[in-house]
Amino acid sequence: MNEKLVLGLGGTVDYEIVWDSRVIDELVLEYAIQASELSRLIAIRSERDLLIALLAFVKDGAGGERFVASSRTVEQFAARFDKRITLGGTGVRAAYAMEAVGVSCTLHLVSIDDNVRRLLPRGSAYISSAERDTLDPHLIVQFVEGSRVRVGELELRSPHANRVIFANDPPNAELVLSDELGASLEQAELFMISGFNSMQSEELLLQRLGAMRRHLTRLPADALVFYEDSGFHVPALSRHVREALLERIDVYSMNEDEMQAYLGRSLDLLDVDEMAVALGELHELIPASLLVVHTKFWSLALGARADDYEDALRGAIQMASTRYVRGDGFTERNYDQTGLLPVNPLGADFARGIRSRRGTEVCCVPAFLLTVARPTTIGLGDTFVGGFIAAIARRA
Repeated sequence: MNEKLVLGLGGTVDYEIVWDSRVIDELVLEYAIQASELSRLIAIRSERDLLIALLAFVKDGAGGERFVASSRTVEQFAARFDKRITLGGTGVRAAYAMEAVGVSCTLHLVSIDDNVRRLLPRGSAYISSAERDTLDPHLIVQFVEGSRVRVGELELRSPHANRVIFANDPPNAELVLSDELGASLEQAELFMISGFNSMQSEELLLQRLGAMRRHLTRLPADALVFYEDSGFHVPALSRHVREALLERIDVYSMNEDEMQAYLGRSLDLLDVDEMAVALGELHELIPASLLVVHTKFWSLALGARADDYEDALRGAIQMASTRYVRGDGFTERNYDQTGLLPVNPLGADFARGIRSRRGTEVCCVPAFLLTVARPTTIGLGDTFVGGFIAAIARRA
């Protein structure tokens, strides 16, 4: 148990299904889905709706997280495929990554069942606000670059490997905070916050943010607060989190999909001029002390002390890259081996270019050049967070 590192706020039970083009093609025919219907934003009230949204993500090679009106839809779709039961949530997957390099933590959970008790990282302790056992699984669909699906006369081919999450999870939507949270923060040197994105009630969110502010009064003033955005189910609610917590957040982190959602447009992640403008807009929208953005080509920190986090960025990229190549159960030796790989030359060119444009307010680290037939795309952002925190903990 490590009382110096506290990671929250919620964990999940995940159904990771194995992509099967035959099953997908049969469902497209069964539901008579047309290419004109594909939309990532469709309200998901049925299995047909879920498939329409999934195909839109595959067509764009994009990742994301979507709310499903009923867990029965998740169970119905998952039953058609081979699946693995794993644990998710940013804090939990970050803890798995940290455990690989010998760093433990205390986790804050909002739900519990035998799957959670059995699969939690062994070296980490937990506190929980759950009063009884519940199971509301998250469906995670992973697809590789080149995944093909025929929709009418159109053959979709995914331009990138990615993953999509579908869930109806009342405990994480309500995100009740444990009464023990404040006490657990008293000895903490770092507190990672994530999970507010799952909430859909403005009234409940405001209540939880008020409670969080009270708990934070027990966190030492010099402790680092790391916030992972994770993409809001109701985008308009994200401003409440910033209004309540931004003054106490030291590192505000998000991935490329979340960045583009905030800016309302797609971006060429390798165009230095375009990204310099976009990062300025993003920092104006989210004026955090340090803004972190992680993408497939590079990751960067933007702020007055950006260079202080170069090692953390490098450790985060190395950890996420190790999971991408090795999947679950990677070791510290695997992590070290990843660090010897060549960097992505496109990312390296961008890193030099953005530094020349934005100066010392930006620290940009290129991703590794990774070639693997069947990469793991599930949990990469969470693993990035774990690598970031582990790098900070190991240098302390």
